[in-house]
Amino acid sequence: MDVFTLLPATTLFSFFVAAVLIEITPGPNMAYLALVSASEGRMKGLATVAGIALGLALLGIASAYGVAELIRGSSLLYEALRWGGAAFLFYLAYDGWRDGGTETEPTGRGAATYFLRGLATNILNPKAALFFVTVVPGFIDSRLSGVAPFVLLGAIYVGVATAIHALIVALAGTLHPYLADPARERRLRRALSLLLAGVAVWFLVTSASRA
Repeated sequence: MDVFTLLPATTLFSFFVAAVLIEITPGPNMAYLALVSASEGRMKGLATVAGIALGLALLGIASAYGVAELIRGSSLLYEALRWGGAAFLFYLAYDGWRDGGTETEPTGRGAATYFLRGLATNILNPKAALFFVTVVPGFIDSRLSGVAPFVLLGAIYVGVATAIHALIVALAGTLHPYLADPARERRLRRALSLLLAGVAVWFLVTSASRA
């Protein structure tokens, strides 16, 4: 099927620009990817990117079928996800700080661990789900029926997010060889852990005002 039979090229381009602007705004994914890639290397950073991409895709599909509307309509569910997401970010910040407190071997966690963490940071982020409810429908003609246009825009958003996240991994990963010195690695890991804790606070503050 020609994508332009679903949505016009101007709409697709406008949404693409909006997705880029949203993704280059600092947030939980960006901070955690910088922490993982700088301290653990690009491969584990890319595993985290894959988890994030799957999490966004699942949220997009769920939202197309009305799950995000359910989250928006339930204060209890929204708050549970909001606090759960913030708690998970604080845990990741603590975990990074703790690992940075020793001068022993690397953590030894496999790529699967970072994949699952990337997945969890998005599944527990109600703002990501609400993005698909509050932003995406604005780019879809109300006369269109079915989930195809919604899924198309969701796929574009996941593609944009994944490309930007991979770029973050590539840039942050350049620091990994520099961190062969345990003292340098510890200082940077702790600095990035503090940044991630700050992002968790920011997440709580900004998500308190519901879209």
